[in-house]
Amino acid sequence: MKDGTLRAVLKVSSINFALKNEDEQNAIVAAYVSFLNTLEHPLQIVIQSRKLNIAPYLEELGKRERTQANELLRVQTADYRSFVAQMVELGEIMNKTFYVVVPYDPLSHKKRSFWSRLMEVVNPTKIIQLKDDRFDRRRHDLDMRVRQIESGLRSMGLEVAPVDTQSLIELMYSTFNTDIALSESLPDIDKIQLEGK
Repeated sequence: MKDGTLRAVLKVSSINFALKNEDEQNAIVAAYVSFLNTLEHPLQIVIQSRKLNIAPYLEELGKRERTQANELLRVQTADYRSFVAQMVELGEIMNKTFYVVVPYDPLSHKKRSFWSRLMEVVNPTKIIQLKDDRFDRRRHDLDMRVRQIESGLRSMGLEVAPVDTQSLIELMYSTFNTDIALSESLPDIDKIQLEGK
């Protein structure tokens, strides 16, 4: 980040709490309480809801319908494709994605002076350039936090996966460009050129 802090983003699965029996629900609640009690730092939980995009699936069904040799299967495929399209349109089915943002701020207890804040305004790139050894120490501390968070989330039966740089860029792009994100995809991270390099 611009101020020298670090963030890790984890993609987390969900569980259907209502489908669990009472003992399983109690175990999940107990694991969640235990997880919250072990936290010694802030944590951000982000839930992203988007209308389910089934256009590629419907296109695939259309291709199968056109190439189907059996007339009965062709009719059934057309009916199924129509049913799925109507169900999604009427029900407004949403796709929910869950993320946990783990922050690391080594200077959170220190108040920044007026001059350090002024230098951020005058030369913001200078602030984000950390020496390799300092960055490695901070990253190591962040990784320890991430492992603790992963362990706590897995104790509740959730699947956890770190979000890599390419996925994080795509997430930010689709979040801030919802109208064009589906039609214009981003290039691979290796093909993105940064200004000043």
